[in-house]
Amino acid sequence: MKKYGLIGYPVGHSYSQDFFQKKFKKLGLKDHSYDLFEMEFLNEFPALWLKNPTLQGVNVTVPHKEKVIQYLDKLDTSSIKVGAANVIHKQGGKLVGYNTDYMAFRESLEGWVGKFKGEALILGSGGASKAIQAALSDLNIPYNQVSRTSKGGDYTYDQLKSNPDILSRFMLIINTTPLGMFPNNDSLPDLPYKRLTKGCYLYDLIYNPDQTAFMKQGELNGAKTKNGLEMLELQAEKSWEIWSS
Repeated sequence: MKKYGLIGYPVGHSYSQDFFQKKFKKLGLKDHSYDLFEMEFLNEFPALWLKNPTLQGVNVTVPHKEKVIQYLDKLDTSSIKVGAANVIHKQGGKLVGYNTDYMAFRESLEGWVGKFKGEALILGSGGASKAIQAALSDLNIPYNQVSRTSKGGDYTYDQLKSNPDILSRFMLIINTTPLGMFPNNDSLPDLPYKRLTKGCYLYDLIYNPDQTAFMKQGELNGAKTKNGLEMLELQAEKSWEIWSS
């Protein structure tokens, strides 16, 4: 049996298990399985591999994408570029980290907005945010970050609320925070949504629910919106390319 899975906390909302189970069935891989490994504390990571000797690879979700790197033997160039890993592959007893979030977001964004001209605003400063920064840099899209504290980004949410005209500068806003993720569907980033520029793009990396409170506020104020399902599927396909190579 070849085993794969997802680590993070929480993981119950994830569609990854369903995606890979369907994929394995379609490919006729009866000896492959994909499990959810809820892991609140990353010091449990080494024991995961000892308990599951047939584990071939895992996806990594919040909050471990950055700190998991300390447990890996080698990093692919994608993971080095981003400074975070969301895919791990066991190769010859060594754990190798990759970042398919970065590649998937870049592909998804290009397909949605084409050759984008304008500035982007990234909400959040964690591992997912780093992947978005790398993708925007590749696409030559200038960006700023918003975080809860001034240490985490260029703006704080309080600064945007006290000077809401700042928001109207940005034609692309990407939510990389877990705000609005099931089961906390009503939560959303604290922004002055009425100052959104008409026709701007709001991309939410969350895919469950399929329309987040962030997206709803965007649409109410004239924005185009997209959730993270396509990005999830693209990164999952790229994960499989890595694991099956």
